[in-house]
Amino acid sequence: MRFNRILLSSTLVVVALVLQVSVLARLHLPGAVPDLVLLTVLAFALVYGHVGGALIGFGAGLLADLAPPADHAAGRYALVLCVIGYLAGLFKPENGQVKSATGPMAVVVAAAIGSTLLYAGVGALVGDTAARHVGLSGLLFTAALYDLLLAPFVVPGLMALARRADNNPLEANSSAKATDISSGWLSSGTGLRIGGQRGGLGGLKVKAARARGARAGRIKGVKRL
Repeated sequence: MRFNRILLSSTLVVVALVLQVSVLARLHLPGAVPDLVLLTVLAFALVYGHVGGALIGFGAGLLADLAPPADHAAGRYALVLCVIGYLAGLFKPENGQVKSATGPMAVVVAAAIGSTLLYAGVGALVGDTAARHVGLSGLLFTAALYDLLLAPFVVPGLMALARRADNNPLEANSSAKATDISSGWLSSGTGLRIGGQRGGLGGLKVKAARARGARAGRIKGVKRL
């Protein structure tokens, strides 16, 4: 990944994690907590593709695992977001532009349900049965609902920032300079050709003047005879 992608994604993931832990988790909403980190990973995955989505998802999940209050095994949420980021990146638009909101919203709902199921499944493997006591069906419904309501305020803006940061102004300036240089070469080459043509026309004019002078001399000689 390029440096601007790493810098932007790292900064926004940290901001999303801080907001989720300090604000959204303190709302004490029924069921699941709105997953702002998941929405951030989805936004970058839809712009950077499956590889970028997997890398950003792993880093974001690892930060979420280590952030207090961490009540589960480290690496559990990193695995979940890595898989979700990879799968979401497979739905990246070919031209990078989203034509309608239906596709991203469907990805958000599928990611919310899939991440909850995968998180509960990994927890069952390591002996964490908290999802059974809370109620898995309630978690699935509230996770999809909260993320779907929060997505229009998060995903489009982050996707726009990711696309803007992905356009390197240095590359644009270098390409513009290359265009100016190539046009300069073309114009200078044209000037040289025009100059050569002008020189050729001047030589023709001199030859024509000499020919007219020679004819005049011959005519005058005939008159003297």
